[in-house]
Amino acid sequence: MVMIAPSLLAADFGNLRQEVERLETSGADMLHWDVMDGHFVPNLTFGVPVIEAMRGASRLPFDVHLMVEKPEKMLGWFAKAGADYITVHAEAVADLRQTIEQIHALGVKAGVALKPQTKPEVLREVLAMVDLVLVMTVEPGFGGQKFMREMLPKIGLLKEMKGDKRLILSVDGGINRQTAPDAASAGADMLVAGTAVFTGANIRENINFLR
Repeated sequence: MVMIAPSLLAADFGNLRQEVERLETSGADMLHWDVMDGHFVPNLTFGVPVIEAMRGASRLPFDVHLMVEKPEKMLGWFAKAGADYITVHAEAVADLRQTIEQIHALGVKAGVALKPQTKPEVLREVLAMVDLVLVMTVEPGFGGQKFMREMLPKIGLLKEMKGDKRLILSVDGGINRQTAPDAASAGADMLVAGTAVFTGANIRENINFLR
């Protein structure tokens, strides 16, 4: 069964702790934190203090998605703050293998995110090392964008590439009640969803519907 990782980018920031607690009791599998620096993507979001403060509000795994320049400098910060997974963009690091090794050395699982135009082949030499692959089905930087259906073959190719390797194939961007079945059918193990989870009063119902 597909896992659901709500993106806190769509949460009520004024009641963030309550939102995190509500997600856990509503059946979320993992919490997705989009960290943006205003350089790699044109937006600013969560930093280390927010992740650290929210760590005590939930026992769910935290996937910290670093949409930042030179993420290597920040790995230790987010590991200490409580990340269970740190996901870096293949486009943002000089040496992907070395960065994955750095993340593992911190006792954290390593994820690699791919922008829509990035070919899956960039992962061929490191796929056996990673714990999570995040396929972006929108251009990273803003929530609420439309799902790029042309990414479905890319998800399928990555599913073939991973074979029986124990890693999570996650899809992020424009996931809703209409697009979730397509992403799952293409091979996604986990769906990252923001607006589709938080819209309306019943988060549990939204998560169950997507799953």
